[in-house]
Amino acid sequence: MGDAEQPLMPSEVSSNVGVFDRFAAWIATMSGRATFFSFCVLVIVLWVPTIFLLKSVDTWQLIINTVTTIITFLMVALLQNTQARSDQAIHHKLNALADGLADLMAYMDTDGDGRYLDRDLKELRAAVGLETREGSSRNAANRT
Repeated sequence: MGDAEQPLMPSEVSSNVGVFDRFAAWIATMSGRATFFSFCVLVIVLWVPTIFLLKSVDTWQLIINTVTTIITFLMVALLQNTQARSDQAIHHKLNALADGLADLMAYMDTDGDGRYLDRDLKELRAAVGLETREGSSRNAANRT
């Protein structure tokens, strides 16, 4: 992703959340509650006696299979949206922590030649997957 697509630091992440994102977050919250599980059990309890209303067992099974497949498909899409946003937020926070740690390391560099600091900064970037366009890499390049 390019710089224009993804903010560099958590403070640069937009607080504007779209309607779909709010809906997906609400669904993710609600689906983890006991009331959602109770609703699912209620659907099954209401579905079971419908075998007496339908002439074919195949139709009876097709109804529950279709309903559960559609609900599962929609839930996966909504929960994936929520998980992707959560992963991005964690990534931005880790970058901010790595950037702050790199700044602290530079401040604490007492030998002055930066020999150990450069090695440690490279290890830090490798450990958190910090890309050269982000956080501590940008600041380290400005210091040298």
